[in-house]
Amino acid sequence: MIGGFLAYWVHDLDPVAIHFPPSWGLRGVHWYGLAYAAGFAIAAYLLGRWRRAGLTPLRNVHDESALITAIMIGTIMGGRLGHVLLYARAEFVADPMMVFRVWQGGMASHGGFLGVLLAGLWFARSRKQDFLPMGDLLCALAPAGLLFGRLANFVNGELVGNPSTMPWAVIFPRESPLPRHPSQLYEAFGEGLLPLLWVWFRYPRRLPPGRLAGEFLLLYAAARIIGECFRSAEDGFILGLTAGQFWTLPFVVLGSILVFRTRRSVE
Repeated sequence: MIGGFLAYWVHDLDPVAIHFPPSWGLRGVHWYGLAYAAGFAIAAYLLGRWRRAGLTPLRNVHDESALITAIMIGTIMGGRLGHVLLYARAEFVADPMMVFRVWQGGMASHGGFLGVLLAGLWFARSRKQDFLPMGDLLCALAPAGLLFGRLANFVNGELVGNPSTMPWAVIFPRESPLPRHPSQLYEAFGEGLLPLLWVWFRYPRRLPPGRLAGEFLLLYAAARIIGECFRSAEDGFILGLTAGQFWTLPFVVLGSILVFRTRRSVE
């Protein structure tokens, strides 16, 4: 306590993890890039572990490599294009080259989902496989990337929360001198860590095709909608909902359909 007021932590984290010498002409390795690398690494580990246990629709290590590569491309391209189309259209019109500066942040999880979905559809079609088991696998691999992505948002001091007087509130100087909810950490837990633990235990149970995907979508949607209540609505509102909540509604619908469909098939 200082003068009767809480001494809130002031965010001063450096978004660059490893600085390069100025003569190199490059700033360095950003935490944002390392976060995505960590997400892909854990996804690759889980993919290999489950493939060797005979739990995935993959036939061999070559399928494994091809799928993880497709996921990486779909995540990065989809996430970046989703951010531009959903949240940064004006910025893109003013500076079209911003679409390539991914190290500065700006990846939409909804766009990343769509990119991974298209990658999975391509992979399943190229291998003449049913998409539902592939969809379950993709959803089981997604939470790690979401977890580290939200942690990177916190390090970058972006997507900040609403003003708060809670003891754990954080001051983000680039935003304002007001203490705010560390909503990025809330979302890291709800959208990343909790679903990661969920799929870790649920995927090996050999659920009906589509069931795990439905559960994951509902769990993610609930966490995203609740998390948005603590997050500054910098992208505005759509029909009374924040943009993030609105674009999450299709996940609620699709997740409910998948869970209901698999419950009926079991019955």
